[in-house]
Amino acid sequence: MAACPTVALLDYGLGNVHSAAKALEAAGADVQLTAERAAVMDADGLVVPGVGSMAACMAGIQGIRGGELIGRRLAGGRPVLGICVGMQVLFTTGEEGGGPTPGLDEWPGTVRRLQADILPHMGWAQVDAPEDSALFAGLRDERFYFVHSYAATEWSIAPHPRVRQPRVTWAEHGERFIAAVENGPLSATQFHPEKSGEAGIRLLQNWVRGL
Repeated sequence: MAACPTVALLDYGLGNVHSAAKALEAAGADVQLTAERAAVMDADGLVVPGVGSMAACMAGIQGIRGGELIGRRLAGGRPVLGICVGMQVLFTTGEEGGGPTPGLDEWPGTVRRLQADILPHMGWAQVDAPEDSALFAGLRDERFYFVHSYAATEWSIAPHPRVRQPRVTWAEHGERFIAAVENGPLSATQFHPEKSGEAGIRLLQNWVRGL
């Protein structure tokens, strides 16, 4: 029997780590909660969790030099998955907290407060995924669980004829926002797969199978 893919769950002091670990294990991964450099670099996949504000998450990530670890993995084509605020930190900047917070700038864009009558956006919602999405394979009509007030609402990477285009999934709460991105080795979801029941486990299975 083949060994389970190894997944490092980045331990930087914030994030729904215990639920995420259980969901990843249910999806078929051998999970280690760690900030140790060798473990992060050697794992088949890295998951960056996140709850709370982008500023707090960025402070925690910087405290363990997590941006460098994420960047080195991506430079080597090694898979990384961001969840909720773990997705938001991948953009250039965030506005939560009254001032700009620099992100990891893997993707251009600003994470800003949603223009909606009711915030936070909390509960189950459907998403609009591309037909060729790997994350959402077999999950076309499923709903996923969101808890957030801020999101990226624009995708500004211009198409290039020689580069496979990122697959961007959208959802809506007051306005359209980015619900997930698949961009080479870097993927992320604004919703919480670990809180999304069977659909969330199946989405994580799709990611784990690609490691």
